[in-house]
Amino acid sequence: MAERLQDLTTPCLILDRQRLARNIARMNDRIARLGVALRPHVKTCKSIEVSRLAAAGHSGAIAVSTLAEAQFFALAGFTDILYAVGIVPSKLPDVAALNAGGDSIKVVLDDPRTARELARWGVRNGVQIPALIEIDSDGRRAGLDPDDPAVIEAASTLADSPGTRFLGVMTHAGASYDCRTTDAIRDMAAQEARAVVAAAENLAGAGLPCTIVSVGSTPTALFADALDGITEVRAGVYMFFDLFQVGLGVCGIDDIAVSVLATVIGHNPRLNRLIVDAGALALSQDRATAGQITDQGYGLVCDAQTVAPIHGMTVQSVNQEHGLVTMASGKLDFDRFSIGSQLRILPNHACMTAASHQAYHVVEAPGGPATEEWPRCGGW
Repeated sequence: MAERLQDLTTPCLILDRQRLARNIARMNDRIARLGVALRPHVKTCKSIEVSRLAAAGHSGAIAVSTLAEAQFFALAGFTDILYAVGIVPSKLPDVAALNAGGDSIKVVLDDPRTARELARWGVRNGVQIPALIEIDSDGRRAGLDPDDPAVIEAASTLADSPGTRFLGVMTHAGASYDCRTTDAIRDMAAQEARAVVAAAENLAGAGLPCTIVSVGSTPTALFADALDGITEVRAGVYMFFDLFQVGLGVCGIDDIAVSVLATVIGHNPRLNRLIVDAGALALSQDRATAGQITDQGYGLVCDAQTVAPIHGMTVQSVNQEHGLVTMASGKLDFDRFSIGSQLRILPNHACMTAASHQAYHVVEAPGGPATEEWPRCGGW
């Protein structure tokens, strides 16, 4: 049954189906022109319904960031899942249990010692763990340098043991989030591809061909000029976008598909601010836009019906359940924003904000009623 926005209990997470569809179509078109496969990263949405829309017309492959996600999506029928966080032996029983059920859960690692531990564990337990090696393409987080001899050492261990299966290499250009122009993003996309292709070529030269050569970030996926030698792209936040992606120049405000519906619960005329019931637990404390040209505080405040930004209004600070809304200049119209009225807040970081909620209230148009409720996966 459809629920009017004013009848929803706030704070709650709103998903605009039209914007979601448009964002998915944009990435699909981009991937088709690049001539590679798409493996949607579902860590942002953590939703079966959203992921099915993103995977439609593709192979059905997805990437996840937790084993809870892997189990959640495997139960829903996804059978090609990349667990894109470095594996440790203590998590192998869960991986093996999923693969025993017919699901192909692939893991990643960036250390020859881990490869040896995986191989020994697989042999002891009579299973074969499929694995990729993570390559560092930007010096930001995990992975091996493309020319590090440890890449071939780890791949050889995986390929030579009956307890493991070597599949290829992957990387993530997280430094694309530090770029200040779309030209810089294009350069980062080229750097990301060069690193992982160089590793794949070195492995092929050592007699260890890569079935999978995987790259991934929403900015590089949307701005790469070419992806020669790449087999697949992983990206996730493109489904929803957020204020940080707006600040990068990757999307516009009107592309952001998720927002938090909040209610005005207090006025403070002395400090010229409103108090809403969406605080740190509903919005997250992510301040990603603080380093960009436009600092959006803890979220950009919009009209509840049109989702049009209200000039100069942001959530400037948060407590656990309180959001403090101010204006960049001028006096707030407390009559317009009466206690009990609703506002929509666009997130800095869609992944973090959505993680605070158990479900999406899906609307067909910005001010329309919520026609469906789509649950999310949580935990690890």
